[in-house]
Amino acid sequence: MNNLTKFKIFKPANEVFEAFVDPSKIGNFWFSSSSEKWEAGKIITCRYDEYNAEGELKMIEIIENKKIVFQWGANGEEHNVTISLDELDDSSTIIEVNEEGFNEEADDFISQLIDNKEGWVYMLTCLKAYLEFGVNKLRAGIVK
Repeated sequence: MNNLTKFKIFKPANEVFEAFVDPSKIGNFWFSSSSEKWEAGKIITCRYDEYNAEGELKMIEIIENKKIVFQWGANGEEHNVTISLDELDDSSTIIEVNEEGFNEEADDFISQLIDNKEGWVYMLTCLKAYLEFGVNKLRAGIVK
């Protein structure tokens, strides 16, 4: 089972790509921090200072300005995430996030999908605000 989320960002693909892989930029829209530049084969530690939480992203594949594939989650419950970038003729970019690995047999399966979709929509909204308008205070504002 997968969860697919798409957004259009009015910036070229290289700017969208760099927002993810550059540790000095990711704190403006998603995690508080990233341990290092995202590159294939690396294990990146990302923190949410607001929640006193951190997680590891195992970088599987990176194609500059095109695709980022990583794995995250608890042992035995990992999910694969593919972030694809498609630059259009007007230098805007369609960003697609596809997360796979959900357990359809889990009692809270539907809740997991809804929470996951909510998280990706929120992160992409923060990314759009950051790249298009310079807003960097939206991240970590969602409350459950």
